[in-house]
Amino acid sequence: MTPATKTHPLTRRERRARILLFAQFVPIFAVLVILFGGALVMAVLQSLGFAPWFGVNTFPTLDYFAALWGSATFWTSLGLTLYYATVSTFLALVLGTLLALALVKTFRGKTFYKYLYKLPLMIPYTVGIALAVIMLGNGGMLSRLAAFFGVIDDPGQFLQILKTHYGWGIIAVYIWKQTPFITLAVYAVLLGIGRETEEAAAILGAGRRTIFFRVTLPQILPGIVSSTLICFAFNIGAFEAPFILGGGFPDTLPVVAWRYFNDSDYTLQLRGMATVVSIGIVSGVILFAYLAVYRTFERRMGRN
Repeated sequence: MTPATKTHPLTRRERRARILLFAQFVPIFAVLVILFGGALVMAVLQSLGFAPWFGVNTFPTLDYFAALWGSATFWTSLGLTLYYATVSTFLALVLGTLLALALVKTFRGKTFYKYLYKLPLMIPYTVGIALAVIMLGNGGMLSRLAAFFGVIDDPGQFLQILKTHYGWGIIAVYIWKQTPFITLAVYAVLLGIGRETEEAAAILGAGRRTIFFRVTLPQILPGIVSSTLICFAFNIGAFEAPFILGGGFPDTLPVVAWRYFNDSDYTLQLRGMATVVSIGIVSGVILFAYLAVYRTFERRMGRN
């Protein structure tokens, strides 16, 4: 048997170092607990009927959720919200993974492209929305180029990309902004794992497709899961792009909540809070299920 190790009491200097380390995290914890935690608690209370400043105090009641969920428009808006979030996240994942795999290889001008693909990360979403209007709208640059080259007779005949419930403009903005983010996450993982395993599989006769799905993909899954979680959570709660580029009624849930908040009837703000809480519930359930599936896969792979 090995002798038990003796634990020595902390010295004064070590205690001070730990107290100083804890004190450095206090501002962060304060912001999370007071600002975001307080806002979350108030949102839940208002969605349950607590708003005495509006002359409403029926807490606790589920009437606002019942009125919201009992409307067919809510479920249509929920479907649109999930559609935009899922499609854009998936397409950004495919493009980002392909770009990350390309960046691992050596080619001419690689240093330039490593900086170029990160450019959208430094540009706000509102700028991307403005670019979408300028480029993709009827009367925009693409429609005028199509008319100039004789593809169409008039810019007004150009394919309607914006202001439709297909959400092509919304999805385009999300992909343009989030593909570099996913690329950065996956590329960092690829740099960390190296290429020895792929080279060994190639020597044993495995093809490119087999190497990707059996060797590379399981190794880069942590980067894929973390980046897509962030992108999907943002997309499901995003307001600007669906509001400006969407097809109007029925809107996505964030836009529906905004309309409730701006209604002349102040009591409808409680239904708006119920909409916000519903967004949180839906996104939380989906993200939890996503993580649960990923953890199950990790256990099957023997990684805890």
